[in-house]
Amino acid sequence: MAAHPKKPAPRSRPISTLDQGARPDPTPVLLAPKLEPAQVEAILRPYGLQRIKEADANLQSMAGDPRQRHQLAGILPALLESIERTADPDLALNQWERWLASGVSRSAVLEYLGTAPRMVDLVCTIFGNSNSLACTLVHDPLLLYWLAQQNVLSTAPTKAGMERTVRQSLETVTSTELKLDALRRFRRREMLRIGVRDLLRLADVVETTASLSDLASILIDAAYRVVDGGLRTQFGVPMHRNRQGRWVETGFTVIGMGKLGGHELNYSSDVDVLYVCESHEGETRRIVSRRRKAKGPVQGSLSNEEYFEILARELTKALTEQTHEGYLYRVDLRLRAEGSVGQLTRSLDEYDTYYRTRGQAWERLALLKAWPIAGSREVGKSFIKLVRPFVLAPSSKRRAVEQGLAIVEEVRSVKERIDAKMAERGQEQRNVKLGGGGIREIEFLVQTIQVLAGHRLPGILDRGTIGSLARLHSVDILSLKQQTALTRAYQFLRDVEHKLQMVHDMQTHALPDRQDKLERCAIRMGYTGASRSAALKQFQADHAAHRTVVHDIFHSFFETPKASAMLKRTFQLIGQTAVK
Repeated sequence: MAAHPKKPAPRSRPISTLDQGARPDPTPVLLAPKLEPAQVEAILRPYGLQRIKEADANLQSMAGDPRQRHQLAGILPALLESIERTADPDLALNQWERWLASGVSRSAVLEYLGTAPRMVDLVCTIFGNSNSLACTLVHDPLLLYWLAQQNVLSTAPTKAGMERTVRQSLETVTSTELKLDALRRFRRREMLRIGVRDLLRLADVVETTASLSDLASILIDAAYRVVDGGLRTQFGVPMHRNRQGRWVETGFTVIGMGKLGGHELNYSSDVDVLYVCESHEGETRRIVSRRRKAKGPVQGSLSNEEYFEILARELTKALTEQTHEGYLYRVDLRLRAEGSVGQLTRSLDEYDTYYRTRGQAWERLALLKAWPIAGSREVGKSFIKLVRPFVLAPSSKRRAVEQGLAIVEEVRSVKERIDAKMAERGQEQRNVKLGGGGIREIEFLVQTIQVLAGHRLPGILDRGTIGSLARLHSVDILSLKQQTALTRAYQFLRDVEHKLQMVHDMQTHALPDRQDKLERCAIRMGYTGASRSAALKQFQADHAAHRTVVHDIFHSFFETPKASAMLKRTFQLIGQTAVK
């Protein structure tokens, strides 16, 4: 097994200074009579700028009137020294120009920054490392002052605090569209906070993924309540008869799947969800008392099946629609029963029938992370209870070992298909999620063992990957060495994933194939050295070491399962003897 790579130590800033000599005074670029191009280049290039003509144009545009020019000159040395430490100094300077031209009071901002060098450094960190976060600040320049407030960056956002702020923001507006735009603004602001804490290395991967997941759950639940409230006003309350024949309200839940359900969301993940209603029987009716008694159908009453299909469609639209305030989330509904061709909303009974009769092995793995994130808690709990036998109990009367080996083989086959796609795209080594030694291999390993043994060993079940690794070690399925190696690799690979996605808010998992872009990724990750190429070399060495460790463990389990010590231990714990 390869040696464990060294993890970069936490830092107060994302990028430490690369070892370079003294820099020339940059203020003549703004204050001296017109300089020759060669003079400008001699001044600016030592600060890591490559597109000198564009950089000079940006600085001249940033300067504004004579007073603002002198204000900018006052912070210029600190500004250029800061952007040099970022992943992309040229991008940083371009974002500065866009920001100061965005309608903000240039004089007021420059005066403030002249007294707050910490904020100059912070703005450079944002502008030089993440185009998507920079766009947030350009869109709403006054967020600068919010970031400067006490505890905004020094402490992690809490779910309770975010819920309270969302609730307060919705109380001040009335229409559906204004409420949804309020949610979009809140998302932009909180994504900025989470991203900056990540870049400053004030938050680790566990905190970042948890914060992103909490934010998504809060916003999806809030959007559901906004949309559902509007539909109830129009069509009435969805209701059905209970076993006693009494009309009762029909619950609805949004089940988070994938990284959302596992509480380990990415910056630019699609949110994988299932829409589940309590019953498709019944209709929308008017509520007439505090005890929520149903008087009868309202005009334009809908069947529950119709109502929940409209609700699912409108909620998806509310989450995905792009307005001048941005969007909330891209939604992926392909994990639902029947995949992309099925109804958007299924009832509990329909899901029960589907999983008992047509559920597939990969759905078992997917459902390990299922968790209710919005709507009715009762319906959500009922769904989790409903799917548990399908996920964990044997699906046939075959011996557990035979069935277990069949599941291992099926998962291995799925991974082979993924490998073929990666090879086709030339991403076998560059894709940190799906490539060899990537995130998916860790997830498949953990989830397969949980499916095999979870019905006898519920203590190994955890929706999160890191928690699952710890639980598998606690029962000696994983050695301490294996748990440590896989945990470190998972954190490293997820960190890389974050640094790729935060650049342009794109769902990407592949390392770039260009040298300069790879260097930028290494710098965002916090790697340092005598040069950018030296930082990249260390990053690549660590990446290769993590991939090797992960793939070796994965290969030993899935390629030679009958010889796998992990699989033998798994069978022992559930009272079975492994096939020889």
